[in-house]
Amino acid sequence: MPVQYKDYYQTLGVPRTASADDIKKSFRKLAREFHPDVAKDKKKAEEKFKEINEAYEVLSDADKRGKYDELGADWKSGAEFRPPPGHGGFGDGQTFRGGRAAGGEEFHFGGTGFSDFFEQLFGARMRGADGGDFARRGNFSPEDFAERGADIEGDIMVTLEEATRGSVRTVNVRHGGRAESHQVKIPAGISEGQKLRLAGRGERGGGGGENGDLYLRVRFAKHPDFDVDGTSLIYELELAPWEAALGAEISVPTLDAKVNIKIPAGTPSGQKLRVRNHGLKQGAGTRGDLMVVTKIVVPEKVSAGEKKLWEQLARESKFNPRTS
Repeated sequence: MPVQYKDYYQTLGVPRTASADDIKKSFRKLAREFHPDVAKDKKKAEEKFKEINEAYEVLSDADKRGKYDELGADWKSGAEFRPPPGHGGFGDGQTFRGGRAAGGEEFHFGGTGFSDFFEQLFGARMRGADGGDFARRGNFSPEDFAERGADIEGDIMVTLEEATRGSVRTVNVRHGGRAESHQVKIPAGISEGQKLRLAGRGERGGGGGENGDLYLRVRFAKHPDFDVDGTSLIYELELAPWEAALGAEISVPTLDAKVNIKIPAGTPSGQKLRVRNHGLKQGAGTRGDLMVVTKIVVPEKVSAGEKKLWEQLARESKFNPRTS
């Protein structure tokens, strides 16, 4: 079954030659605009946010971007697409992605935050009853799977807010002509890469055997403000030179609300400031920390008056960063 080709470069509004920094800047700008927590039209923003995240998930990863770029630049967004040999199905020699199960059934996911196109290339896989991927098992016969249905694995996009507060999501799985909806509980404190198991929701067993299971692998949605390191959130705080030199009190965002932090006088670029208990949830009610990393930013343009002040500072200051 063909799916719609996704032009990830078009989604992020960057050329195919864009650098990693340009891709990150474009993502952050768009993600701030369409983050469901701030947008007026939340439903529309949520869909756009997922598209932006999927594009960044691929283009920010060198391996995924390389595989995606191998498809070529001639595809048009929305055109019907089937993965070429080596990009999906049994032909890649590694995993069964999207596509067709033993016995001829196709399966696709909905409500996970990722498109069928993504699943075809990077996401869903089917595992045999022994836990190994079909493609790794070599030759097999239907009798090998008569006792138990195969497990299905897919990805589910979870926002950092969901990971902290928990949520319930509806996930749809299409098996050939059958469509099933499942309520998936995302517990507060879930971690990146963790798998959610829905027992008996995989492929049907043969010969009266039990059904396989459905596993959804958690992928954290990229956030416009934060990077993730375990249970810590990393926030880059841009400072004016005088704020770093003289000290300041600055409001910074968290997943819950803004907090004020003190910047000590003489703070260098790259300084890490810890804000305890404002990271991701962990364990029984505890949370990681927010790590604020400073970055001193120099104004690109200055007025005539500002230039005079800078010149005065240059004359009076005895500071020399190359000898200190």
